[in-house]
Amino acid sequence: MIQSRSIPLCIILSIVTCGIYGWYWLVCLANDVNTASGRTQEPSGGIVLLLTIVTCNIYGLYWMYKAGEKIDAARVSRGLPSQNNGLVYLLLSLFGLSVVSWALLQNELNQMATN
Repeated sequence: MIQSRSIPLCIILSIVTCGIYGWYWLVCLANDVNTASGRTQEPSGGIVLLLTIVTCNIYGLYWMYKAGEKIDAARVSRGLPSQNNGLVYLLLSLFGLSVVSWALLQNELNQMATN
């Protein structure tokens, strides 16, 4: 089940905890994206976090792009129009705005959680 989260609260908690809550948020996002897309065999949130840390965020950039594809697949399966934002998420992350990408992903997931 996809959990709806408050985006401003997640951002504030990430800032206040010096990014530690951001790691938790990334784990939750990865798990919810897998659930929403029906791709439960994909790497779990814990594996995404571990690989992101070990590869100095290279895997995190790859995951952001793939998350866009997964969200698009989830949108299409729910009868919503396709809009693959993987490149947007990747570019935002490349320029140091991963939190913005996470917020956009969370917004998509929140919309799917309410439908």
